[in-house]
Amino acid sequence: MKKYLSVLQKSPLFAEIGETELLSLLDCLGGSVRDYPKGTTIFREGDRPTHLGVVLSGEILITRTDYYGNRSIVSTVMASQVFGETFACAEVEALPVDVTAATDCTVLLIGVDRVLNPCCNGCRFHNRIIYNLMKQTASKNLLFHRKLEITSKRTTGDKLMTYLHMTAKEQGSNTFTIPYNRQELADYLEVDRSGLSMEISKLRREGVLTAEKNRFSLKAGERFKP
Repeated sequence: MKKYLSVLQKSPLFAEIGETELLSLLDCLGGSVRDYPKGTTIFREGDRPTHLGVVLSGEILITRTDYYGNRSIVSTVMASQVFGETFACAEVEALPVDVTAATDCTVLLIGVDRVLNPCCNGCRFHNRIIYNLMKQTASKNLLFHRKLEITSKRTTGDKLMTYLHMTAKEQGSNTFTIPYNRQELADYLEVDRSGLSMEISKLRREGVLTAEKNRFSLKAGERFKP
């Protein structure tokens, strides 16, 4: 576990916990480190959620598939970030999403019961991790509201520009990189890929933006000013 300490110390789940205390806490939590090749399912829709995870390397995707087989990306989870905690803490009977490896990845899986119920040893920092978990869950709710604001727009163009302007504001620049390729961006926005490509081409011609793979640049002086 020591080889992943630098990543774990950046995780919001372990905020304000020193290296020595973190090692002791990890031993108390009894988590397991697992490797997943790209495309592997980590948690499957319908599974009973009992664990939360921390990405140690690579990236994972959280996706939802509707009755007709249309996939929507809920979020992308990067190294040091947490996943699965909302559903595990809510004690839902079945996961409404799939969690898959977007790249070859390594994750730390921790039983949520070990997090929520302090051990008999009275670990000094167990209350801190519970506080961090509550804060992390609240932050995830904000991300879900962000996604809802984007996908509630009526047109592909409005969804795209809302997402791009939000991303530009978050990154503090009109030029930025997004974590999705074209198909993944279409899945995130819940639109057809061909329609998205047509909209991007249209906005390029109008001089609203430039785009090269997953790197975008918005024309300055519109909605976002760095």
